[in-house]
Amino acid sequence: MRSPPLKHDLDHPAVDNRIALLTIGFFEKDHILLGYIFRESNWTLRGVRTYREATVLLRENPPPVVVICERDFADGNWKDILGALTLLAQPPPLIVTSRLADECLWAEVLNLGGRDVLAKPLDEKEVLWAVSSAWRNSERQCEKTKRVQKAIA
Repeated sequence: MRSPPLKHDLDHPAVDNRIALLTIGFFEKDHILLGYIFRESNWTLRGVRTYREATVLLRENPPPVVVICERDFADGNWKDILGALTLLAQPPPLIVTSRLADECLWAEVLNLGGRDVLAKPLDEKEVLWAVSSAWRNSERQCEKTKRVQKAIA
C-alpha cells in the first residue's frame, strides 16, 4: 500500500477497489462529518446503518482497512461488529464512538480486541489520529505476521 501524506502529516492508505474506512450506525450528520474529515485524503469511505448491512458488505467485499462504529445502533452494537470482524482472515481494527465514552467503555473495547474509543461529538484531529494510528498499527502487525510466516517456511 502507498502512504502519501495526509493533511496534518498523517499517513493513510491509497487502496485499490477497497473500502478504506467502513462506518456503521451513524446518524446522517455524522456520515457527512466523517466525509468532511477525510475530504482531502485518499481514504474511500462507506457508511452503513445496520449490523446486517455491515455483514453483507464484509462478506461481499475485501475487508476495510479500518472500521468505526457507534456503540449501539438499530440492530446491534459494537460487540456484534467486533465478532463479525474476527471471522475475517485479517480483521481490521475497530474504533467505537459514543456520547457516553467513559473509562469503562474504553477498557471493555480494548480488553475485547477493539482499537480505540472516540467521544462524540467527533473531533476532526482525534478522528484523524485514531484512524491513522489504527491503520499504522494494523500494517505493522501484518508485516510482522508475514515475516514470521516467511521465517517458518
